[in-house]
Amino acid sequence: MVPGTPAGDDVVRLAWPDVGAEEAEAVAAVLATGQLTMGPKVTELEGLLAAACEVEHAVAVSSGTAALHLAVLALGLGPGDEVIVPAYTFPATANVVALAGLKPVLADVDPVTMNIDPERVEPGRRTKAIVAVHLFGRPARLEELPPVTLVEDAAGALGARRGGRACGGLGRLGCLSFHPRKIVTTGEGGAVTTDDAGFADAVRQLRHHGWKPPAFADMPVAGLNYRLSDVLCAVGIPQLQRLEELLEARERVAAGYAERLAELPVVLPAADEGDRHGWQAYVIQIDGRDDVLAALRSRGIEAQIGTYALHRLSAYADQSPFPGADHAFERALALPFHTRLTDSDLDRVAEALKVALGA
Repeated sequence: MVPGTPAGDDVVRLAWPDVGAEEAEAVAAVLATGQLTMGPKVTELEGLLAAACEVEHAVAVSSGTAALHLAVLALGLGPGDEVIVPAYTFPATANVVALAGLKPVLADVDPVTMNIDPERVEPGRRTKAIVAVHLFGRPARLEELPPVTLVEDAAGALGARRGGRACGGLGRLGCLSFHPRKIVTTGEGGAVTTDDAGFADAVRQLRHHGWKPPAFADMPVAGLNYRLSDVLCAVGIPQLQRLEELLEARERVAAGYAERLAELPVVLPAADEGDRHGWQAYVIQIDGRDDVLAALRSRGIEAQIGTYALHRLSAYADQSPFPGADHAFERALALPFHTRLTDSDLDRVAEALKVALGA
C-alpha cells in the first residue's frame, strides 16, 4: 500500500506483478527437488536473460543493486577514481560507486527525457567509467556519451531497444533488476549482462564469496554472497518466456493512458523515434506535482514520485546545481501501471488527474 492512500478493495494499485499459477507451479517443482540454490534454474534463467539482452553472458544476482555493485567492482578501479552517474536516479546507482571506494560524480539530466544529458557529461582526469540509466524504461542516448567505459543501468529496461539493439547489451556491462515493479520479477533479484567473458567470470566469483571455480579450492579475492536462489529464478523464468507478451500488454496500457491524457497539461512519457520503451513505469510530468499526488491518493489511486534528485539527499549534497534533475524531481509523477488495469481504472485515473489539474 502506498502511504497516504486509503485502504480497501477500491484502490487502484500502483503496481501488480504478472505472476500466477505457472510461477507457483515452477516454485513447487524446485521445492520438491530439495535443491533451492546454486542449481539448474539459475543457469536456465541466465540463458534466457542473455538471449533477451543479446549478449554472451548473464549472471543472476540477489538484487538490481547487487548487479550494479558487482559490475562496478568488476571494473577493477582504485581509490580516488571517479565514476559519472546521473543526478536524477534511484540512489543505488550512486551508492554502489561510493561503496566500492570510488567517487560518484553527478551529471545533470535532460529535463524532458529525464535520462543523463550527454552535453552535461564532462569527464575529468580521474574519470574511469559512466553509469548511465534507462530511466523508467526509456532508452538513454548512450551513443552520444564520451568514450569512457560504460556500465548500463538497465534495471527498468528489460525488453527495451535503442536503435534496434537490446538494452542491457549496449555497454561493457549491463545491470538488470527483478523488483516487483519491473516487467519481470523474482520478488528481489537482478543480473549482470556482458559480452566480456572476463567480466562475467569476475562477477560470478564476486557473487559467491570470491571462490574460484570449478573446484573452489581457493578464494583469490574477498567476495560477497549475492547469489540468487533457484526458488526465485523459478518465479522469473515463466515471465521471461513470455517477455514479448508482457511488454505488448504494457504498451497497450501506456497507449490507453496516452489517449486519455492527451488534452491535459501534462508531459507524457515517450521514447526517441526508432526506440522501444521498456515501460517499467508510466511517469508523467506536471506542475504542482505534490498537490496532484495528494489528490490522487485521497481518491484511492496509488501514485508515487518518479525518483530522486541525488543532490537533494544528504549523502550527495556537496554536488550541485543540477537544474535538469531539479525540474524532473519536482514534476515527475508515477501513475498506476500494470497489466491488471482495466479501461475503467484508466478512466478513473484520467478523471482524477483532470480534476486535480483544474482542466
